Amino acid sequence: MELAYVTVVGLGIGLLLRYLLPGRRMHGVALIPAIGAIVAAVLWTGLTWLSFTPHEPWIWVITFAGTVGITLIVDVIVSRVRMTEDARERHMLSGGRV
Repeated sequence: MELAYVTVVGLGIGLLLRYLLPGRRMHGVALIPAIGAIVAAVLWTGLTWLSFTPHEPWIWVITFAGTVGITLIVDVIVSRVRMTEDARERHMLSGGRV
């Protein structure tokens, strides 16, 4: 049951980061929230396999801090790659004039 809560909170973290970070016009509306949900679910599952229990605070702290960190990194990377590729494509399509 906790996995469902963690996934929804991960989705919320991703949604919050999407609107707090610059470059949100560089990717779709659902990409960063989906990554947040997936990262949270994977981290939670991995930590439970490592014998963490939902009654320990560390599983919550690690899961949500990791979700923020990984989602933040992915958002920055996706935005930068997309801006670079868009500029390259615009240059190529304009015949070198832009």
